[in-house]
Amino acid sequence: MTAHDPLRASTLADQFGRRVAMRLDAGTDAMAYEVGERLRAARVRALQVRKQPEVAPVMVGRGASATLALGGRTWFHRVASVLPLVVLAAGLVLIHTVQTERRANELAEVDAALLTDDLPPAAYADPGFVQFLKSGGGD
Repeated sequence: MTAHDPLRASTLADQFGRRVAMRLDAGTDAMAYEVGERLRAARVRALQVRKQPEVAPVMVGRGASATLALGGRTWFHRVASVLPLVVLAAGLVLIHTVQTERRANELAEVDAALLTDDLPPAAYADPGFVQFLKSGGGD
């Protein structure tokens, strides 16, 4: 028999429980009736609470993945599980739209500045003109 034998541990726990119950029962004769009734009522309540089954989470395998199921899946659980993905996708679309709009506005400003300037657009492509601007000749 090993030190971690579950049958032996259960037997020892039962023996200990019986000894405690005998010690507690030994003093009940000298106890007042009201105190005994309160203890009996408390014992009944404790047993009722103890008898209620606990709902334990169950790992449910679905194909190659496993989900933690805490009871039945209702429509609310399904919507709540899909909602973060929908919000994420909407956020990504919104970010893309705003960045595209901002980039288009920047390009439109550059085009407008080039077209309304006194110099022709071809002057900006000339390497000699860029060197002239860097040397401070445009002031």
